[in-house]
Amino acid sequence: QVQLVEPGGRLVQAGGSLRLPCAAPGRTLSSYVIGWFRQAPGKDREFVATITWGDDNGYYADSVKGRFTIGRDNAKGTVYLQMNVLKPEDTANYYCAAVSGDYTDLRTPSQYTYWGQGTQVTVSS
Repeated sequence: QVQLVEPGGRLVQAGGSLRLPCAAPGRTLSSYVIGWFRQAPGKDREFVATITWGDDNGYYADSVKGRFTIGRDNAKGTVYLQMNVLKPEDTANYYCAAVSGDYTDLRTPSQYTYWGQGTQVTVSS
């Protein structure tokens, strides 16, 4: 069982930046495929970004491409989502998810095994 935590959500102004970490206390995430998803009230959970195991390539939803970056902090064994040029439509509860295996570009929630509790990001206009 892998427990994920993703602290760091808060209120930010439009145009601002925020970095969300994803960690698994007591273990490293270096051998997991990690995905970030978000869910706004009344909407389905949607894919944001994912990072592969091994080559650490990142894949992004069109809505965040060029503004968000997913990466690994190998020193800490964590994964982060760097969010720049935030927009009010980025407001949502953000979740990190993990699955073990040599997969690439997983964009569906059902493809992930482990989930965090989520953290709220609110972008004010």
